[in-house]
Amino acid sequence: MEYDVVIVGAGPSGLAAACRLRQLSIDLSVCVVEKGSEVGAHILSGAVFEPTALNELFPDWKEQGAPLNTPVQGDEIYVLRDEQKSVRVPGALIPKTMHNEGNYIISLGNLCRWLGQQAENLGVEIYPGFAAAEVLFHDDGRVKGVATGDAGVSASGEHKDSYTQGMELHAKYTLFAEGCRGHLGKQLIERFGLDKGRGTQHYGIGIKELWEIPAARHRQGLVIHSAGWPLAQNGAHGGGFLYHIEDNQVSLGLITDLGYSNPFLSPFEEFQRYKQHPLIRQYLEGGKRIAYGARAITKGGPQALPRMSFPGGLLIGCDAGTLNFAKIKGSHTAMKSGLVAAETVHAALTGEGREGEELSGFTEAFMASWAGRELHLQRNFGPAQHRFGNILGSAYAFVDINLFNGKLPWTFSDDAPDHEQLEPAAQAKRIEYPKPDGVLSFDRLSSVFLSNTNHEEDQPCHLTLRDPEVPIRHNLALYDEPAQRFCPAGVYEIVDAAGGGKRLQINAQNCVHCKTCDIKDPTQNIVWVTPEGGGGPNYPNM
Repeated sequence: MEYDVVIVGAGPSGLAAACRLRQLSIDLSVCVVEKGSEVGAHILSGAVFEPTALNELFPDWKEQGAPLNTPVQGDEIYVLRDEQKSVRVPGALIPKTMHNEGNYIISLGNLCRWLGQQAENLGVEIYPGFAAAEVLFHDDGRVKGVATGDAGVSASGEHKDSYTQGMELHAKYTLFAEGCRGHLGKQLIERFGLDKGRGTQHYGIGIKELWEIPAARHRQGLVIHSAGWPLAQNGAHGGGFLYHIEDNQVSLGLITDLGYSNPFLSPFEEFQRYKQHPLIRQYLEGGKRIAYGARAITKGGPQALPRMSFPGGLLIGCDAGTLNFAKIKGSHTAMKSGLVAAETVHAALTGEGREGEELSGFTEAFMASWAGRELHLQRNFGPAQHRFGNILGSAYAFVDINLFNGKLPWTFSDDAPDHEQLEPAAQAKRIEYPKPDGVLSFDRLSSVFLSNTNHEEDQPCHLTLRDPEVPIRHNLALYDEPAQRFCPAGVYEIVDAAGGGKRLQINAQNCVHCKTCDIKDPTQNIVWVTPEGGGGPNYPNM
């Protein structure tokens, strides 16, 4: 199938680009492919949403019914000293980027569903349940489009009765908007050397739950952020959040920086501990957990942003790494990257009559936009957290951002990749996590059940190993196989082998597509590839 523009991923950046392209020209044919079973099925975020880019895309979004229903009414930030104590940070000492006046607490999945409807109203073709599995190239090396994966293939590679061959989608330009650690974006960065001369990318894993709580405990519009315990107790960085949305619901979660060093640390178990803190527990008691999910975030800052253009296409949103870590927000900057991409592609296809050439000015155009300037202002926030810790790092950020408006004449670097940070298990402190109480804390399998995750069982495993012997020969021996702990879905287990010894069992059906294994595996032996389209979580309103 031939299109002017093919977009991979129906997230904020991809849908913003699709809508803008059709706003600019109804003569451009635009197609969006989405691996989730529906638009929004794989979308997970906190989320406090800044509507700047949405205001540009649809100035009348309120009249059109965009699901921004809960304005932020209160902002509170705490340092959790230990499992009992907390200290509230005075507003005057908080970096200005973390103030949320004018923002909304939303379900990003529901916003994407609404954006998808607007895109279809504008004439965009959207195909959910079709996973882009392969990048296609012209003979001269330009990107030609993508191929969706075959369906109905057995685990042994044979064609089942339900076999359906994938489709080739050809385009003059292809935009990759897969989100953090997109598996095609990762290939493109390597093939075209897009990260050459750039800083090292860094990541976090966000684990989130949605709760329905008693009305007496609910404060609609309240935003709470925290740092310190429990992660600091185990030498890790990150922070928690709890947002009061409409309908007596709260969304809460913990973001763990994936640069942690202790191989016994479990981000999932740290989150279970987080909910036991009196500051958080006071809102959850008497409530009911109704949804669960996890997703990695890209947070290396503008110094780690790769070149976002290559012959025949662009990287946009978190596929490139446009998150503003100092704001703990990325949807507005992702959307802006989609808007700039659409305008750049439109100019190339219409006014300039170019097809498939590299749009080499796109990265500079994005960085010259308000989103790029915003990222530059906060460029030292993340590296300062790594260098000085959450508390002192935030103090540095206050001086850098509030007093100097990001104009201090230096840029911190952090060049050690997250996967190289683990220390050997023999040198690490073993962490004994408490058993779940079934009231506030839970196990992985009951959590995955709430994510509505499902994969066709008889299909090739999408969690591939470069070398099947590495998990036991290297990772188990040196790190006690950390995949059993860093995965938030119970995918990886060490079990007894039939002939004696141990083996790694991969429960791929549990995978929530968070990409943590692809990022944190110390040998980079695990490679996440796309499963059959429509597989994975089915988040209702995350």
